[in-house]
Amino acid sequence: MKLTTCLFFFLFFVILLMSAQNFTISGSISDSRSGETMISSSVYDIKSENGTVSNSFGFYSLTLPKGDVKVQFSYVGYADVQKLFKLTKDTTINIRLDESTVLNELTVVGNRQELGVQGSQMSAIEVPISQIKSVPTLFGETDVIKALQLLPGVKAGTEGAAGLYVRGGGPDENLFLLDGVPVYNVNHAFGFFSVFNADAIKNVTLYKGSFPARFGGRLSSVVDIRMKDGDNKKYHGNISVGLISSKANVEGPLFNEKTSFNFSARRTYADLLLMPIIKTSAGSEGMKASGAVYFYDLNLKVNHKISDKDRIYLSAYMGDDVISTKFTSSESYDNDGSKSTATEELKWNWGNIVTALRWNHVLTPKLFMNATTSYTRYRYDMGIGAELEVKNNSTTLTDYQKVGFKSGIEDFTAKVDFDYSPAPNHDIKFGVDYTNHTFKPGVQWAKQKLTMEGMTLNMDTTIGDQNILGHETALYFEDNISINRTLKANLGLNYSAFFVQGEFYQSLQPRLGLRLLASDQLSFKAGFADMSQYIHLLSNSSISLPTDLWVPVTKRVPPMKSYQYSAGAFYSFPNIVELSIEGYYKSMDNLIEYKDGASFLGSSTGWEDKINMGRGWAYGIEFLAQKTIGRTTGWIGYTWSKAERLFNRPGEEINNGQVFPAKYDRRHDISIVASYKLSEKIDFSATWVYNTGNAATLALQSFASGDISDGRYQVNTSELPYISKRNNFRYNDYHRLDLGVNFHKQKKYGIRTWNISVYNAYNQLNPFIVYKSYNYDAPNLTQLSLFPIIPSVSYSYKF
Repeated sequence: MKLTTCLFFFLFFVILLMSAQNFTISGSISDSRSGETMISSSVYDIKSENGTVSNSFGFYSLTLPKGDVKVQFSYVGYADVQKLFKLTKDTTINIRLDESTVLNELTVVGNRQELGVQGSQMSAIEVPISQIKSVPTLFGETDVIKALQLLPGVKAGTEGAAGLYVRGGGPDENLFLLDGVPVYNVNHAFGFFSVFNADAIKNVTLYKGSFPARFGGRLSSVVDIRMKDGDNKKYHGNISVGLISSKANVEGPLFNEKTSFNFSARRTYADLLLMPIIKTSAGSEGMKASGAVYFYDLNLKVNHKISDKDRIYLSAYMGDDVISTKFTSSESYDNDGSKSTATEELKWNWGNIVTALRWNHVLTPKLFMNATTSYTRYRYDMGIGAELEVKNNSTTLTDYQKVGFKSGIEDFTAKVDFDYSPAPNHDIKFGVDYTNHTFKPGVQWAKQKLTMEGMTLNMDTTIGDQNILGHETALYFEDNISINRTLKANLGLNYSAFFVQGEFYQSLQPRLGLRLLASDQLSFKAGFADMSQYIHLLSNSSISLPTDLWVPVTKRVPPMKSYQYSAGAFYSFPNIVELSIEGYYKSMDNLIEYKDGASFLGSSTGWEDKINMGRGWAYGIEFLAQKTIGRTTGWIGYTWSKAERLFNRPGEEINNGQVFPAKYDRRHDISIVASYKLSEKIDFSATWVYNTGNAATLALQSFASGDISDGRYQVNTSELPYISKRNNFRYNDYHRLDLGVNFHKQKKYGIRTWNISVYNAYNQLNPFIVYKSYNYDAPNLTQLSLFPIIPSVSYSYKF
């Protein structure tokens, strides 16, 4: 007993002695010109070979032994800063980095990078926003999601659509975070554009697997998008005018350098272009027509630095799609002097609101806290109305009728996250969050108001499901451990729970990432992730429609689960290119598919009876070569993959209980993205994509059984369609070349840029839909192509 007591006090004394010999350097890293905080900047002590990276808010913490230190602060595209001093106490150093054009200054030194060769994280890609902006796109509209579609492991849906299908998963299995807040509907214009305005964005990171424990709630991917904080030095911005939309962005300090803002706005003007057509469609002289077809986005971020230890942020996004028409006709009757006016109108809109208020606080030099409250809402509302007004000399009759449908989802969330750096070989993150979900599955309503001679008759009817409340909570812990210089691991655990309508589900999800460093340029990695998802998206269309509904798990429909294993090799040619090759295998349980013949018509009523549950799996190999610095930047990506489904539970069979390919199972995907800066005045960009054709379900056969008659009616059944199995047909292979060029010119108050781009430059007629048609009674398969060669031009002015 005495020996044990002595040993305990000895160990306690050793710990105190060790801690007494170590001190912590902490602070923030920002851009010297704008004051924008910098994510994942490298902090490296050259003497001890210990390092770390800044977190999502630019904060870093590095504990080192007492004595002389030589700390280097680095970020790709910026000149290094070195600090040489004697460390004798906890020290705060706030660093401001200058942009650099000298290639030799762009080397990032350190062994604590989260991504790349040195880090333990795999299956994750950070895409610079400058590369995203350089990708030529449809109608010249810069699109974050369409840029991500060009990465290995990510598949686009139908041509031109902004959906993501990651490693065999569905579009509802992706978690889109805007400043840490989920966005439920990420598409505009039925999926052809995304809601993310690149002018408001600072950083985009895609996680496809080996998910850190701090992320949860989806099976297939996390897209972490961070908005710009705003320049706290000076006011500047840009204005852009294109073929279908205009954008504006402005940022600068408020009151003083402690407060800054960033505001962006975007609106399309298809309604202005279509207005002459709408008015022409009115037809008769007594008819008037008006309408609107557009979408808009508003982004705002304000941050205020209270002190070196405290900072608050306010983030907000609002965006809507709007479709409206109104036709009014009038007619007079000479026989009795009466006049009638008839009005028909459609009002159809859908969109998101996302807000977040967060507080950063440095509790100690080693412990950083981020507390957040947020609100996110998606809503869909459609109404069709008709009004008839009849007037004569003595009376007025008014009959107003309107029917509609509305749905949505609404979340209130509170969470707190901590970053703790107790030692150079440990980066610990932990936190807890709670979300109150309100699911609004779908309500149909009808209103009528009849007025005549002072009497009014009102009718107001609502039919549909009641709101469903859900409560979701999660706790997580992860430790990024450097066991030695060669071996590094990210160990994590995520616990989540979901309570809805008397049902309680919970899940304990382990996460693991390992890195074996063979040399400074070569590493091997492996990862595992267990994921759970408690919500489903009801949709029976291959494109994103506003009628798609989010619904929670139920007693009959349990949460979806996935288990993903991955391994890969990573090699870096310093300042030239980063290479990676990864293999993965993912199994998925409790997936849902519509029963054969079932469809979804905008109401969640009885949806559990329309679906079957099954499982799936996906596996593949991904290659990526990425270059982010120099005159020539871009990437080459290739994916070989396979995704299959099996629904063979008794009474829930699909495809006769046999395996069938997933809808977006494609064997080969190739993407080449390149940008070249010829001079300060001219730069070029090009994208070429190729992929195997999508799978589809077509009736390729038919019964020829003659006529059936019951004496009264005769039905010809010679062409009754027969579908042999699900996804039994392959579209033709898809390929496309996009080109772009920018012409810049320095003006008195800023830089003017003309952009000319060509979508589908060699006019490849790619399949959008294939359907069965008849030519002289002979059946044929007809291909519908949506986008031929489409040139576009835009003008922007940066001031």
